[in-house]
Amino acid sequence: MTTDVDLVLPVGDYDDLDPLVEQVQRAEELGYARVSLPEVTGRDGVSLLAHLAAHTDRIGLSNDVFSPYSRSPALLAQTATTLQELSGGRYRLGLGTSSPPVVERWHGRSFDRPLRTLREAIEVIREVESGERVEYDGEVFSVGGLALTCEPRPTPIDVAALGPKAVELTGRFADGWVPQLFTPDGLRERLGDLRRGAELGGRDPDDLRVALTLRCCALDDGDRAREVARGQIAFMIATYGPYYRESVARQGHADVTDEIRDLWREGDREAAVRALPDDLLADLVAAGTPEEVRATVERFAAVDGLDAVRVGSFGRLSHEERLATMDALAPTTVDFIE
Repeated sequence: MTTDVDLVLPVGDYDDLDPLVEQVQRAEELGYARVSLPEVTGRDGVSLLAHLAAHTDRIGLSNDVFSPYSRSPALLAQTATTLQELSGGRYRLGLGTSSPPVVERWHGRSFDRPLRTLREAIEVIREVESGERVEYDGEVFSVGGLALTCEPRPTPIDVAALGPKAVELTGRFADGWVPQLFTPDGLRERLGDLRRGAELGGRDPDDLRVALTLRCCALDDGDRAREVARGQIAFMIATYGPYYRESVARQGHADVTDEIRDLWREGDREAAVRALPDDLLADLVAAGTPEEVRATVERFAAVDGLDAVRVGSFGRLSHEERLATMDALAPTTVDFIE
């Protein structure tokens, strides 16, 4: 079985778009299967994807995530249809609920009933992309009386989810799952929820594309790579979400995640970073020398049910260090590519 290698673009770390375009074009030359980009409070992801579609020819395009709290399901369907047209069919829609801080403090919406909202958004998107008049009366969304007036271009939907119920929902209704910050054992356990969801929906789990976002840093100075990774992961556990902390805790590390959170809140961030054990760090990211990082990526790729490894990044890296990591993990350099 072939495992794809995708790339996640660190959009927020650049002041202009030229380095991002350069990175995507280089990824296309190196054989990366897809690139994906985040959207939080910075640049608009739709405009960026359209720009990248115009500057590439073959590489797949995705996003991590668009939310039904920030865009209506009908608009999400219009966006997906248009990006499919602009990219010649290379686009996959990344969908997720985002998080309470972003939804409530940035978009001014109440973060209410996230799983039901996500499910209904997927169902509305499917109806809009059918090209027929939409008549949907759900608990969260009621849409009816209008139809898409351009050519429908149905788009695969990938859901970013962490918890067991959200991943089960993904298996029932979506076309792919994008996990992040999982250990290999934690990933195997959650894949069981995905398979159960697919079976509940009468679907074949093998038809879903599972693409793990694995933050990577491959440098000749392996100690610097691990230092950068440790700071980023401690920050994510302490302040991001709280979904990442809860997810890592569910994987058997509640004592560690609680300690990191408490130290961070007390203002002792150096101690919070030191509280992340070496073995847990090595199970959550791929950081070190190029040889060490390739070995870690290959270890994750060996997890049954994984279709792609998405090479993510860390803050505090230079553009040159990001390119070095991308080169080190090019599909021609890793053993699981056939």
